[in-house]
Amino acid sequence: MVLSVAVTSHSFPKSETLRRELLERYPGSVFNETGRPLRGAALAELLRGHTRAITGLEVLDAALFAAVPELRIVSKYGVGLDMIDFDAARAHGVSIRWTPGVNRQAVAELTIAFMIALARKLVPLAAEMRGGVWTRGGGRQLSSATVGVVGCGHVGQTVAALCRAFGARVLSYDTVFYDMFYRETGVTPVSLDALLRQADFVSIHVPLDDTTRGMIGADEIARMKPGAFLVNTARGGIVDEVALKRALSDNTLGGAAFDVFGVEPPTDTELFQLPNFVATPHVGGSSQEAMLAMGRAAIAGLGSVPNPESPSLRYT
Repeated sequence: MVLSVAVTSHSFPKSETLRRELLERYPGSVFNETGRPLRGAALAELLRGHTRAITGLEVLDAALFAAVPELRIVSKYGVGLDMIDFDAARAHGVSIRWTPGVNRQAVAELTIAFMIALARKLVPLAAEMRGGVWTRGGGRQLSSATVGVVGCGHVGQTVAALCRAFGARVLSYDTVFYDMFYRETGVTPVSLDALLRQADFVSIHVPLDDTTRGMIGADEIARMKPGAFLVNTARGGIVDEVALKRALSDNTLGGAAFDVFGVEPPTDTELFQLPNFVATPHVGGSSQEAMLAMGRAAIAGLGSVPNPESPSLRYT
């Protein structure tokens, strides 16, 4: 029997290399060619008749698994798992596979770019230049800053290491204690309260789940240093965007840069008009290199047994 795969991710088929490599292993595979994430009946329709799938930002819940009972393996294109109901997957006999940290470098580099852009006011200065305004403003250096990394997993550790390479002092908050990493890099583990009060930059790198939803709200933002910067390249929903807008509007915060939002595409146009806010459309893990790595990891995850060549793959 020839196995075929349903690829629901709209980003995956944009790569001719990934399309070719998947079709070489699974001829007859089908792709989401709409250019957008699928939902509901449209998602079920693409998956129907396939036992294996590669998914991206699509919501996989009990209703979806019930609508496609033949589905047995889902391999994740990317690292975010907040859109998958794992209990429902287990109840319907669906195995979820993913590779943690596969896009860590891409997200970390965007995070550093955000920090430098905020510190040197690159976005407003560029806008002024386009308008014929010549304003000399020095900003500050990342090398002399204290950076607080909230969540010190794959991406958080990469961000911390890059900041240390710049010469920054780095604080970390996590519910897991990464003793060896801290000792090797000189990163200092602290409480969340201490991190918020001391950091010039607070960078978010936790997954979105019941314990982190709304983690950075009005109270947490109020505890940050006056003029500090907030960066979120993790997931929308972790930061209270209403409280963020208030703090940016009254200049309690020096600035913020977000790649992710509670609703995507976001609808709060007032936030994007603020001169001290920088936004990108969830592109942190979308570098050419990261997309290729994520796609190949997703293809490897389709195997019916763990691939010894991909020990980082996780199976449920």
